[in-house]
Amino acid sequence: MKMAFDQTVSDPDAVLLARYAGGDRHASAELVQRLTPRILGLARRLLQDGAEAEDVTQEAMLRLWRIAPDWDPGRARVSTWLYRVASNLCIDRQRRKKPAELAEDWEVADPTPDVTHVMQGRTRVAALEDALAHLPLRQRQAVVLRHLDGLANPEIAEIMGISVEAVESLSARGKRTLTTLLSGRKEELGFADD
Repeated sequence: MKMAFDQTVSDPDAVLLARYAGGDRHASAELVQRLTPRILGLARRLLQDGAEAEDVTQEAMLRLWRIAPDWDPGRARVSTWLYRVASNLCIDRQRRKKPAELAEDWEVADPTPDVTHVMQGRTRVAALEDALAHLPLRQRQAVVLRHLDGLANPEIAEIMGISVEAVESLSARGKRTLTTLLSGRKEELGFADD
């Protein structure tokens, strides 16, 4: 029991989930605010479809609300569990549909007022999204979780249900492929060697 208590203390999301399960609506709002952007970002990058990503995010959050009363803080961090659920939902959707092209209306919010920087940023994001689309799904998942969402390899391994070594291998192969795909576009993307 002590281990579960320590896990809850080290996981503020577990504390909020317990409060939600106890009827605290403010806790659910705070959890949504904390977790939804990360899950939506993951789903967008994996599915490359805004509407599908929103559906996955909503389904993942619904599953979190359903499990809240029975949550065992000793089994995983809330965010890790939610990433895994969302990843699995993305994989399921990806298997059911044909590859889709990047939506043309996809935009990245950039606070920089300089139009040149905004346009170059969009070009870079579009190039990265396009290159990510060429990766096998598992490599894309490892690269997104590690290099775009900043998760540690052990957490990614838990999310993906594979070993840390497999995460490292998928991530390394994905990065190599992305480097190859983007290497001919350095100048266009503003990364020309000085």
